[in-house]
Amino acid sequence: MLLSFLITSSTILVAQPELVAQPDGREIVRRSISIADRNWKARQSYTYTVRDEERHLDSQGRVKFTDVDLSKAVLVNGGTIEQAFSHNGGPPTTAKRKKDEDSLQKRRGETPCDRSARLREEREDRAFIDEVPYAFNFRMLGEQDVRGRPACILELTPKPGFHSRSKYGPLLSKVRGKIWVDSQDFGWVKVDVDVMEPFSMGLFLARVQPGSHIMFEQVRLADGVWLADRIEIKANAKILFVRTTQCTS
Repeated sequence: MLLSFLITSSTILVAQPELVAQPDGREIVRRSISIADRNWKARQSYTYTVRDEERHLDSQGRVKFTDVDLSKAVLVNGGTIEQAFSHNGGPPTTAKRKKDEDSLQKRRGETPCDRSARLREEREDRAFIDEVPYAFNFRMLGEQDVRGRPACILELTPKPGFHSRSKYGPLLSKVRGKIWVDSQDFGWVKVDVDVMEPFSMGLFLARVQPGSHIMFEQVRLADGVWLADRIEIKANAKILFVRTTQCTS
């Protein structure tokens, strides 16, 4: 039904162009949510490499040391699972190898019931994305070319009174910033937000503190699928964490 709506609402009325209303910021984001869901499903059929860089700072904000981990996503039982192959230029730690091997064996040994439970948990983890259109007020800032494609720029400010029903939805009220949405197929090009209240979530094992800056970028593949390309967290203009991905199939 949603797909039919999008196709219908994107039809150009040549005879009466004045009747074609341009979508507002909230409608643009609503359309982008269906693309985000499709991209998540498509991701399960791609393999990719991941580079995680974490910088550890001292009390003066200077970098003490940096950890760099490289992983490869492999396809197992209808989905991807990441397996580390390098830590700071050498092999992964013994603990990391064991953890990855245990995860791999668990995935390979999944029963249909186990797989259904895993997919249900994954849906719950990303359910907060569906709440984005309701969690923010949107203001159109204009359009900008990004990697040769036009993108709408929207300003996001938390909407007073928003109450989340998802696992990670409460974090939406703790950030504000901008989102770039592809003007042609509504894929998320970039999200750039400032953190107003601390939170912890999935990939971010440590608490993300107020004043931190989070940037998320995606790249459009040849078949129109958008996949995560870079995640970066900064505090006091210093990069604390960077994750980059490179699709391999």
